[in-house]
Amino acid sequence: MSKTILEMRGITKTFPGVKALQDVNLDVVEGEIHAIVGENGAGKSTLMKVLSGVYPHGSYEGEVVFEGNECHFKGIHDSEKVGIVIIHQELALVPLLSIAENIFLGNERARNGVIDWAEVRNGARKLLETVGLDEDPDTFVTHLGTGKQQLVEIAKALSKKVKLLILDEPTASLAEKDSNALLDLLVSFKKQGIASILISHKLNEVSKVADRITVLRDGKTIETMNRAEISEDRIITSMVGRPIEDRYPARTPQVGETLFEVKNWVVHHPIHTERQVIKGVNLNVRKGEVVGIAGLMGSGRTELAMSLFGRTYGHAISGDVFMNRKPVDTSTVRKAVDAGIAYVTEDRKTYGLNLIDHIKHNVSIANLLGVSRGGVIDDLKELKVANDYRARTNIRSSSVYQLTGNLSGGNQQKVVLSKWLFADPQLLILDEPTRGIDVGAKYEIYTIINKLAGEGRGILVISSEMPELLGICDRIYVMNEGRIVGELAGDEASQEKIMRAIVRGEGKTA
Repeated sequence: MSKTILEMRGITKTFPGVKALQDVNLDVVEGEIHAIVGENGAGKSTLMKVLSGVYPHGSYEGEVVFEGNECHFKGIHDSEKVGIVIIHQELALVPLLSIAENIFLGNERARNGVIDWAEVRNGARKLLETVGLDEDPDTFVTHLGTGKQQLVEIAKALSKKVKLLILDEPTASLAEKDSNALLDLLVSFKKQGIASILISHKLNEVSKVADRITVLRDGKTIETMNRAEISEDRIITSMVGRPIEDRYPARTPQVGETLFEVKNWVVHHPIHTERQVIKGVNLNVRKGEVVGIAGLMGSGRTELAMSLFGRTYGHAISGDVFMNRKPVDTSTVRKAVDAGIAYVTEDRKTYGLNLIDHIKHNVSIANLLGVSRGGVIDDLKELKVANDYRARTNIRSSSVYQLTGNLSGGNQQKVVLSKWLFADPQLLILDEPTRGIDVGAKYEIYTIINKLAGEGRGILVISSEMPELLGICDRIYVMNEGRIVGELAGDEASQEKIMRAIVRGEGKTA
């Protein structure tokens, strides 16, 4: 029987006014994949920050015991010295350093105080081979896709003689192929005796590879399931405290006339200006309709959305945009907003929010005229608007004065939605609206989408999760290599038909 490598006993962590963890217990045995699941804000990342020393000993209550020794980590370097390595959702690589430099950054290979570059490159090659990455160690990280960058992070962890690898949402930004490769890698580590803690909202992936699953809710340990006990329904019930019988709330579409239309939209790459990224796209959205855009990573979906919204991506853009059958100018963000278009970016932390400001200012920023009098912000009106949207979208926070950077991912997404809803758009473009958020928060986002569609607004949803598109959309466009290669009615669409359209360019017109 494998020995227990980690025990966390009675972990309690308090922030001002909030008890993030309350008497949490967790154990991990050698060579197992142990998943931790829970809603956004359940305490998963906080628990891992306690374990890895991000929150140092003395800032929490309880015990951390690793390989039989009680640990008093004062920082992340202390945990790495004993073999505990964490890979955060936001990768910690330096873009303009090489793969080899990143792998050994802070753990340099040197002789007499001078870096031994031959040893660095040879060591990097061996580690890259271990994680299945066939790249030149001198390649700049900025030239790698997200999936390969994730593998570089794992190679970096292996260079530190890892015994327990912690991965926080490792597949959130990955295509299905890259996700499967990463999960297969974790399974291969088991044979080497390396234990893994996997935090993920993708329950199908968790169910596939986890030996055990611990569920957290509201900062407390709810239960730990063994392999034989794992099912998605049981996980969901434990996570949210109630069964969710239907992942997608029911809606009876009331589709009206055409609201938004794009004709012959062409976009060139902003740097390599000779290359077309979007190639003559035509699409439309009707009032009260939820329309999806499916496609593989790199198909041009986000580039299309950004180019339509104020031309925030691309060069030499041509084509026509119509709202209510009338041509509109969307050449700047201000003009796009004035035309009734809003865009919820896939990267909420970089482009969607001001993380060092509070909820109130984030909600009002896209429509300052709505909270102003004579060009001066009316603080009381802004406060009322923020509280109204906090209630409407069920943002869980201590108040509207809480910093958005301290909110969970799902609640951050609701703040972004609130910001654009206050701008009162006719068309809302949602780019990966549920990426990195839990099943309960997803349901709430879908409910908001249904409500907006019920008000006669048009919704354009970009998502890498095909079940999500099939569950919420009335119609689905399929993109590949910058073109629309298929259009499917929601009740006729399937994952097989979408993939066939992507691979063969075959799609039945809705």
